[in-house]
Amino acid sequence: MPTVDVSADELRRLTGHEEKDDEELKDDLFALGLEYEGETEGGDMQLEFAPDRLDRLSIEGVARSLRYEYGDDRGIYVPKPNDPDWVIEVDESVPEERPYVTGAIARGVNLSEQALDSLIQLQEKLHSTMGRKRAKGAIGIHDLTMLKGSSATDEGGNSIEYVGVDPDGDRFVPLDADAEMTPAEVLRSHQTGEKYADLVADHARYPAIYDDIGLFSFPPVINGRRTEVATDSRDLFVELTGTDQWTIDKMCTIICYALDARGATIEEIEVEYPDHTLVRPDLEVTTKSVTHERIETLLGVDLGPDEVLDLLERSGLSGEASEEGDSVVYDVEIPPYRVDVLHPVDIVDDIGRAYGFNDLSPRYPDVGTVGGRHERSQLEDAAREVLVGLGFEDLLNFHMISEEENFERMRVETETDVVGGGTPATIKNPYSEDYTMLRTWALPSLMMVLENNTHRSYPQDLAEIGLAARVDESENTSVAEHRTVASVLARHDASYEDAKARLQAIARNFDAELETPPTEHPTFISGRAADIVLDGQTVGVVGEVHPEVLVEHDLELPVAGFEFRLDALE
Repeated sequence: MPTVDVSADELRRLTGHEEKDDEELKDDLFALGLEYEGETEGGDMQLEFAPDRLDRLSIEGVARSLRYEYGDDRGIYVPKPNDPDWVIEVDESVPEERPYVTGAIARGVNLSEQALDSLIQLQEKLHSTMGRKRAKGAIGIHDLTMLKGSSATDEGGNSIEYVGVDPDGDRFVPLDADAEMTPAEVLRSHQTGEKYADLVADHARYPAIYDDIGLFSFPPVINGRRTEVATDSRDLFVELTGTDQWTIDKMCTIICYALDARGATIEEIEVEYPDHTLVRPDLEVTTKSVTHERIETLLGVDLGPDEVLDLLERSGLSGEASEEGDSVVYDVEIPPYRVDVLHPVDIVDDIGRAYGFNDLSPRYPDVGTVGGRHERSQLEDAAREVLVGLGFEDLLNFHMISEEENFERMRVETETDVVGGGTPATIKNPYSEDYTMLRTWALPSLMMVLENNTHRSYPQDLAEIGLAARVDESENTSVAEHRTVASVLARHDASYEDAKARLQAIARNFDAELETPPTEHPTFISGRAADIVLDGQTVGVVGEVHPEVLVEHDLELPVAGFEFRLDALE
């Protein structure tokens, strides 16, 4: 989950509630869904939050949400931008792989050290989330006073160009450098250029932005040193390029709201494509409808229409109630920075948070039966209890993963019959390149945990009972899901025998007959792997993890592990 570093003192100042101590702030933040995860070395709070609320990637966005929670702000706020004085002209030479651009001007911004750090953090967090590590959208922020625009119209104005350039064409001084470089030299010789080289290296022409002086931005890689932003910068030019206009427009809007909170006046710009012109930033308010009945049904509380409208305003939304037949319908206005409101249920969620989820009282549904634990859930609990009793630490990982983690780093190929193989259920338009499919097995998730915990002491014995899935056209949904049991033993003497001994203990606890005939599996060492056969059915694999897999995960100790289907224990 994304985390944001927030200064408690700065948060108190931005909210206007100096009387709040740290514990009160933590409670208020938790009510918003922001969990306190600890402190940085500098004493800032680290907050973890759901990745849908990208407007909270900065302290300004967190403070805005708190002001609504406290009742200091109500309803929708939309900055009133000044008319455009700058134009971005999009040349036909722009690489077709990165055809879109947007931007805004922010004048009179107050950039203290903390404000500048927050802006940089927001930029990088947007890059890693919505921008998909700059592949889908990349942000450049420049000191406007260092730009010289060409005359845009007969009436005046300033123009800059978004163009495609030859890799060994014009030279510029990139950030954190002292010498001029061509774009190709940046990719070869600059630390940042090397990091993001794969985003543009295959392009025949590289994206670049010019003013009347010359090249000052090489998106999505790096900005020029000439326009570097400092604490004494007061007027900023924000430009974004990417593969999708909606994505970069929304990223731009979130930045504009953060700068507005720092005292900036937002100014529009014109984006002139060869066949159409846009005026940005996009601060359009959208509207969605939700019925009163749906709100009460989902929240389980009785609310009056006036109370619903009040809760909407306390959520940073605005609404109007109207009667349609026997029901009341709310037309809800959504501010432009809320990229997460995609469905009426999202509005109900906001109403519930404003009401206070802790104030909701559970009630029995109006049915003639009382619920109980499902048999599968009982089996999971029993298996989990055995694993913990054997010394395993119980984990809960994401069911979504990337193809690289699920297959490549585990030496497993798709469309094979081995445990972890098969055809994955992939996401057509994934929000992040880290989560592009449902995992086909849980062992990769445990290896990722080991990789992220090499700084912790050993032994590390980890286990998880979770979901796995693969494409199966015989299923009604075309996807076959099952619960899987996976474990790893990471220690200096981890062996096949250690993993098998724990398997035998599990089998005994469930009165299952265990057999382990030798097998070959690409994730495990040849000759040190076996099928897991329970009551005559092959349900998994056990063995010592292959050295190539260990090296891929930066592990220096041997690892043994196993994985099998949970339903084999029934």
